[in-house]
Amino acid sequence: MTTTTKYIFVTGGVTSSLGKGIIAASLAKLLQAQGYRTTIQKLDPYINVDPGTLNPYEHGECYVTDDGAETDLDLGHYERFLNVPTSQANNVTTGRIYQSVIEKERRGEFLGKTVQVIPHITDEIKERVQILGNSGDYDIVITEIGGTVGDIESLPYVEAVRQLKWDLGDNNAIVIHLTLVPYLSAAGELKTKPTQHSVKTLMESGVMADILVCRTEHELPQELRSKLAKFCNVREEAVIQSIDASTIYDVPNLMLEQGLDKVVLKKLALESHTPDLTNWNKFLQRHKNPTTEVTIGLIGKYVELQDSYKSILEAFIHAGAENEVKVHVEPIHSEYINEDNAKAKLSHLDGVLVAPGFGERGIEGKIDAIKYVRENNIPFLGICLGMQMAVIEFARNVLNLKEASSSEMHPNTPDPVINLMEEQKSVTDKGGTMRLGAWACDIKMDSLAQKIYKSNSILERHRHRYEFNNKYKEQLEHAGMVATGLNPETGLVEIIEIPTHPWFVGVQYHPEYKSTVKSPHPLFVAFIKAALKHKKTGKSVTMAQK
Repeated sequence: MTTTTKYIFVTGGVTSSLGKGIIAASLAKLLQAQGYRTTIQKLDPYINVDPGTLNPYEHGECYVTDDGAETDLDLGHYERFLNVPTSQANNVTTGRIYQSVIEKERRGEFLGKTVQVIPHITDEIKERVQILGNSGDYDIVITEIGGTVGDIESLPYVEAVRQLKWDLGDNNAIVIHLTLVPYLSAAGELKTKPTQHSVKTLMESGVMADILVCRTEHELPQELRSKLAKFCNVREEAVIQSIDASTIYDVPNLMLEQGLDKVVLKKLALESHTPDLTNWNKFLQRHKNPTTEVTIGLIGKYVELQDSYKSILEAFIHAGAENEVKVHVEPIHSEYINEDNAKAKLSHLDGVLVAPGFGERGIEGKIDAIKYVRENNIPFLGICLGMQMAVIEFARNVLNLKEASSSEMHPNTPDPVINLMEEQKSVTDKGGTMRLGAWACDIKMDSLAQKIYKSNSILERHRHRYEFNNKYKEQLEHAGMVATGLNPETGLVEIIEIPTHPWFVGVQYHPEYKSTVKSPHPLFVAFIKAALKHKKTGKSVTMAQK
């Protein structure tokens, strides 16, 4: 424990696939494993107030916290590595900074002064950086600065870092700079010039890197480390190699081997211990040594970009390790599924997950896919829009309400089995106005969900505007689709099941957001278990039949 909160800033030059978020999360894991209360925040340089209105193709998935903040997907990495919830304070955008400063100016808080980038914007950034540190909950706050050093939009953040290093004093704030050391195959050598130029650009803004983390495809020889140390004004021990890894979950161990945690703690004048990574390495052992494998179809409309479903893919890794199963995820674009090709695309799968999303594109493909898996007893998990499409499919094909739909896609449908909540009907702003964050759910006794969760009451995170229409609840339940999870305050349906199907669950919330290395989400664990049964026996079994 420290008496003063210490700050670590992670900046970046031009880097490739393994970026600042994973390095920040890995370092935080090593510090946490030594008893330091650690959190991570992300400063994003774009002018959107949050990523809630961004297309997933633009910025990957939008990650939602317990307190309802729509945030950058890197916060998902932070939670998955640390098993500690993040909040609104963990993600700050330029849009939010400027919005706050402008609101203060309108209220007259600047006493007639001219509002400028320095000091007003940089002061706001400094204040946001220190919110978590001032809470008294953390010994160390790691702040990842999005974008690339030298970009126009990153300059106010770099200036705020320069001021904070000065304000906080020696041993209280350090800067880690992540750079790329490319390998030129034609010349057969690693090149240090991009790193040198990146560090020089950082120094031009008055910030000196304390530690270099060098992204590389090949081992960095000692002479190259010495060269980087000499030209970039860092100690040799502070030149850290970050080599390509087979999985992001290897990175904490790779950083431990490189001594990143020791160098950081030494520079912060804190004691260094051997991190306790016992449980982490048990997870890695199971993840890397599966006893069998399953293939899961991931049906969505943003499948071209893997980051669009990042939390779902990671939740499959956690659940696979828990079951000692390698989970092969087969992305299937919902726009290209129909009744005629559903069998060809889906019959070989051990389970099908229909993913979240917004808008009309690709929904008929999702409905046709759900019809096939429902009729052919393939384990099914529907998340958010996936759950809503399961309700529509059942209404159309079992209740025979042929025009049943969601009022999101078809406002004039005669049977809106999915409909807008009353309080949402007057909403015109798109950003931050959905049902967001952690909501309670009461689970029906002896249901599949209750057996999975081993609890009658849960809290799960939401991100949606449309809901199950309770006017159709009795009809649907009478026909065999049962609402087994309800919000205790609103009566809104959170979970649906088909008890006569081997394993068919739809949830209105996003369970993937809460899956971590330490606590794999029970729904994903049970789904993979059901997929394994289906593979072995040709049909799934319900939890009750186990």
